[in-house]
Amino acid sequence: MQKALIIGSPGSGKSTFARALHEATGLPLIHLDNLFWNADKTNVEKEVFLARLEDALQRERWIIDGNYLSTMDKRLAACDTVFFLDYPVDVCLEGIRQRQGQPRPDMPWVEQPGECDQEFLAMIHNFPAETRPKVLALLAKYPDKVIVTLTSREEARAYLSRYQ
Repeated sequence: MQKALIIGSPGSGKSTFARALHEATGLPLIHLDNLFWNADKTNVEKEVFLARLEDALQRERWIIDGNYLSTMDKRLAACDTVFFLDYPVDVCLEGIRQRQGQPRPDMPWVEQPGECDQEFLAMIHNFPAETRPKVLALLAKYPDKVIVTLTSREEARAYLSRYQ
């Protein structure tokens, strides 16, 4: 494994898993949210984001966490390994609740308790029916990639324990 993607619903723990995998493997870690968002909660221009992503993809080794469906195909083409955190909605919603008020290296601001908007929560609720099928279709295009699907936090911890 030299180039790994971590994908899944918001709140699934992509960044947490990515940090643990980074610590275990030493692979450089890139958070898509840091490439896309400014500290004032505005996003960079699309061209800036795509240039930053392209720069990241050209590196010899990396872990990239983040779903960003619009660029997933490009990232899948460049990676050798994919970790799909395919967790139930309630687990992802709890992940959102737990991270509020906590500084995170994967975001340029701190989410405050109660700050999640209804659109963001709806995206999590709708992930299994709307986004997951698109993710699975993209993954099917790359049978040469190592795809690790984890369906619970326990499975993720067990996978990471292989590196200890």
